[in-house]
Amino acid sequence: METDWIILADAAEVVNNKLYLIGGGWEALTIDSGFPVQHPCAVAVSFKVPWNETNQQHNIEIEIADQDGKPLVAINGQVEVGRPPGIPLGQAQTVRMAVALALHLEHPGTYVIVSRIEGQESRRIQFYVVPGPLLKAQQLGA
Repeated sequence: METDWIILADAAEVVNNKLYLIGGGWEALTIDSGFPVQHPCAVAVSFKVPWNETNQQHNIEIEIADQDGKPLVAINGQVEVGRPPGIPLGQAQTVRMAVALALHLEHPGTYVIVSRIEGQESRRIQFYVVPGPLLKAQQLGA
């Protein structure tokens, strides 16, 4: 099993294994309100499950951490996908999930989202939190 992709979005939902996104695919977040800040967002993940690993439970973890490795969010669970009737022999299956979050961001910088399967890293993406023009103007004026 492997992580196919990870997407950041303003909002995300999975219905019947189809992903619905609002404001999806961002990798930079501009903050004008100051730090620390609670920022609502969503993380969507797709897992590819090989034929011989279907009908088994797999432990997964999605972790978001700051540039110093301090964990902000850890989502743990299990994934199991079956073989629908009539699929070709050997065909891999996909399972998608979306989680709504309120990220507590203490500072600008580089953040990372890591997907682990059975404790082993499967995929890693980065996103950036930057101060916006209003925050920069406030800092210059102070």
